[in-house]
Amino acid sequence: MELFNSAFGKNITFVRPAYFIINGFIGLPNMKYYYIFLFFLYIISVVGNTAVMAIIYLDHSLRTPKYVAVFNLAFVDLLGSSALVPKVIDIFLFNHNIISYNDCLTFLFFCYTCLSMQSFNLVALSYDRLVAIIFPLHYQVKVTCRSMLSLIVSFWVFAIIAVLIAVGLITRLSFCKSLVINSYFCDHGQIYRLACNDNFPNDVIAFFYPVLIFWLPLVFILLSYLYISYTLVKVATFQQGIKAFKTCIAHLSLVVVYFTPLLITFTLMEKIHPNNRIINLSLTSVLPPMLNPIIYVLQTHEIKVSMKKLLKIFLKSKIRIKNSTTM
Repeated sequence: MELFNSAFGKNITFVRPAYFIINGFIGLPNMKYYYIFLFFLYIISVVGNTAVMAIIYLDHSLRTPKYVAVFNLAFVDLLGSSALVPKVIDIFLFNHNIISYNDCLTFLFFCYTCLSMQSFNLVALSYDRLVAIIFPLHYQVKVTCRSMLSLIVSFWVFAIIAVLIAVGLITRLSFCKSLVINSYFCDHGQIYRLACNDNFPNDVIAFFYPVLIFWLPLVFILLSYLYISYTLVKVATFQQGIKAFKTCIAHLSLVVVYFTPLLITFTLMEKIHPNNRIINLSLTSVLPPMLNPIIYVLQTHEIKVSMKKLLKIFLKSKIRIKNSTTM
């Protein structure tokens, strides 16, 4: 109980503010154009991820463990960008930068949960590639749609609990000074540092969160690809190795796009300038959801084949409808 009531017994009046003020970029003019750019990326993301989800849902040949993870990735991308970008547009283009306390914590919860699930989805896809290449004969036994779904559900539960703990620890903080958040959304690190009572538990969460949510998944992904590379060099011919590794290009592209700016931000923490933090986090939140469907459409053979097949079915049905109406 002492952990959650550190404001009491120290002559500090506990203050829970009615609202926060989201400040955005500091000292940079004409940044409204940047938010318009984010909205443009969001529109592409919505169209692309909706298309990928529709293709996987309509084509029964894509009901495989890999595409269970891809479907969830598209869903998370759609949910995360929809939770973030419209609110950011409302805040900065329509000057509604005052957000209520409860709405701010809700905003934080959805943004961080989806950000975490993007990382875990990449782990699920990495696991799928690892088993498919290292244990091809046992793949259908080791990785089933049910086991992949169970893995993804466990990731959702873990991400939600982790973010709820972070949100819960914010509710024990007293804000008796500034209410200005130097970020473009309700950023956990920026919020808890505004508190005037003991925020050590929040510091602990801020340290362990990147380790559990970002660093460990990245380490698993890198080790899995090192093991894949080692195995291919040892047992496969050069042509077989290239063919096997081609199935990983889409996933590796997503890993680079997602982790690079995110790890810079969460590693440097308060050392990074707020403006740089905003750019890194905003691009991490919007750019991967926009690129993910494009990468999978361009680099995944099954998606290309499925798109062509569904397009043929659509055109045939359209011709039949047209012929029936003219008769």
